[in-house]
Amino acid sequence: MTRKRLLPAAALLALTIGLAACGAPASAPPGQNGAPAGQGGSGDKIIIGVGGQTLLTYMPTTLAAQLGYYKEEGLDVELQDLQGGSKALTAMIGGSTQVTSGYYEHTIQMQAKNQSIQAFVDMGESSGVALLVAPKNRDTIKSVADLKGKNIGVTSPGSSTDMYVKYLLNKEGLGKDAASVSAIGAGSSAVAAVENSQVDAAVMLEPDITVLNKRVGTPLPMLGDLRTRDQVKALYGSDTWPSSCLYAKTEWLEKNPEKAKKLATAIARTLQWVQTHSGEEIAAQMPEAYAGGDRAQYARVIDELKLTMSKDGKFSEAGVNAVLDTQRVANPEVGDKKIDLSKTYTNEYVS
Repeated sequence: MTRKRLLPAAALLALTIGLAACGAPASAPPGQNGAPAGQGGSGDKIIIGVGGQTLLTYMPTTLAAQLGYYKEEGLDVELQDLQGGSKALTAMIGGSTQVTSGYYEHTIQMQAKNQSIQAFVDMGESSGVALLVAPKNRDTIKSVADLKGKNIGVTSPGSSTDMYVKYLLNKEGLGKDAASVSAIGAGSSAVAAVENSQVDAAVMLEPDITVLNKRVGTPLPMLGDLRTRDQVKALYGSDTWPSSCLYAKTEWLEKNPEKAKKLATAIARTLQWVQTHSGEEIAAQMPEAYAGGDRAQYARVIDELKLTMSKDGKFSEAGVNAVLDTQRVANPEVGDKKIDLSKTYTNEYVS
């Protein structure tokens, strides 16, 4: 599958939407952009790279800071929005961050490359992605087969959005090179790219999907939708499909078990808080700009997303096996390689 970069016009178009359309927050939440999330924390600052901070799949990472849970655990946390799961992974491998808020499947991908990283607290049990057709192609792209030769927007090449495209193409028998992909990021840049038909279709997440459909005026056609547990089971045959999580190099976890446990505890507490509060109450805690100018709509999407979030932060054996199965189909770098799933995740840091 070939990869493309969008022309600079994408950035200009994104600006026409403005920061309100789920772009970067006007004021950073605690711990982002160098501001420590917790004063008086012991030890060095922990930098967490997030694969698209405005995306609701990663909401618990930011919400834990907003609620003060990192601080209460005695941690000094900085969140960095890296606008794509593969970019966040690359930053961690390169040493720019210590921990990634990304998708669990990256741990499998890296083991296939003989690099050991391990997920230590789960946040999502559904990938939460959907494949939307761009407005200009409403009447011409009706199925996955119609994507042959087309340009598909993803958050970044190699991210989970890209893996979803590859999975669908391979299941259709088209092969991984049947379509090209372009990085459109998340938030305002992604919404602008699809709204202005800079790509033929795109894999997106909430709240971008809802913001886009509102701007277009009518819901765009979908060729795939994994925003509910039922949809996940229909495609993958599993009730749970671990997605957003915190992961780190195994070496870092072995050297910093207390920090890992405190991070896992902060996220688990956040997940529990989410289950006992309404979408409106959760939205009120999140940075205002994340709501895309419509907090009521944002709250409704959160209420729907809650149903696919982990309740305790723990991984299930059935879930991780389902992710491996999809990687064997979608990712030739994994393919039939021997993968030891027990080394890709752990529940030992979650109480």
